[in-house]
Amino acid sequence: MTPPAGAARLLAVVGPTASGKTSLAIELAERLGAEIISADSMQVYRGMAIGTAAPTPDEQARVKHHLVGILTPDQPFSAGEFQRRARAVVAEQAARGRPVIVAGGSGLYLRALIDGLFPGPKADAAVRGRLHDEADRLGVPALYERLARMDPDYADLIQENDLRRIVRALEVHALTGRPFSELHREHRSTSTAIDTLQVALDYPRARLYARIDARVDRILANGFIDEVQALLDAGYEPYIQRLRSLGYREFIGHLRGELSLAEATDTMKRNHRRFAKRQLSWFRADPRIHWLPADDDTPPGSFVEPILDLFARHGP
Repeated sequence: MTPPAGAARLLAVVGPTASGKTSLAIELAERLGAEIISADSMQVYRGMAIGTAAPTPDEQARVKHHLVGILTPDQPFSAGEFQRRARAVVAEQAARGRPVIVAGGSGLYLRALIDGLFPGPKADAAVRGRLHDEADRLGVPALYERLARMDPDYADLIQENDLRRIVRALEVHALTGRPFSELHREHRSTSTAIDTLQVALDYPRARLYARIDARVDRILANGFIDEVQALLDAGYEPYIQRLRSLGYREFIGHLRGELSLAEATDTMKRNHRRFAKRQLSWFRADPRIHWLPADDDTPPGSFVEPILDLFARHGP
C-alpha cells in the first residue's frame, strides 16, 4: 500500500459532520502507516476540543494528527495558512514514501490542500472598509443577500453570517467584476492538483440528522458547557463570536440566561443540521468523491478494505 518515495499521495476522508470521518480515518491510517491532517477549521484551536469533536488524546496516541489544537482562539488562521502547513506535511511524508490521510469537513480547507487556492487581488482597504461599514449599518444578512444575487454558487457554500468570507467575495467582485466562484473554477482548471482519492460515507438524510442530534447530546454529556465557560473565563468571548463556531454562541447565550438549556440545545442541533446540508451541497458538487452507502448498522471499520482497495488501484 506504500507508494514509492517522492510520490505525494493523499487519501481524503470527507463529508458532512457526524458521518464518522475521524474513526474511519484512524483505522485507515493504522493500516497504511500514515499520519492524519485535520481539515477542520475549528479543531485547530485549543480549548475547543469537546465542541468541535476533535480527536481525543487516546485517538491521537494511536495515530499522529496534524493541525489539531495548535492555536488559541485569539490567533487568526486562514485557508491559505492551512494550505501552507498541510502541504508541508504531505511533502515531508512523500519524501519518506508514505501517504497522508486528511480528514475533515471544511470544504475550503480541503480544496486549498488538494487544488490550491485562487489568490485573488490584494485586499483593498477602501473597498473592505466600505463593506464593513455597510455591515454595521444594514446588517450581515443584507450583505449576504447581495452576494447571493451576484454569486449564488459561492453563497450556497458559506454560512449566512460569515462576514469575513462575504466581505472578501464582494470585495473581489468589486475589484474584478467577476464572481468569486467563477474565478475559483478557472483557477482549478489550470492548476495541478495533488493526487488524491476522496471518499465519503453516504448516510440517508434522516439518519445523518439523527446522528447529528446524538452527537450534540454526547458533546453536552462530555462537559461542553464547562468548556464554553472556561473560554469565557479566559477572555476569549470576542474571538469565539468572530469564529462563529457551531454551538458556542448558543451556549454563551445560555450561560448569560438568554436561552434555556433546552432552547440552546435545540438551536445547536438545528444549526448543525443546516451546516451539514451546506457541506453536502459542497461535496456533492465534486465528481471526484467516492460516496459509499452507509447506515448505522454498518461500522466504519467495514469500509476499510474497500477503501484500501480503491486507494491501491487509484495510483498517481
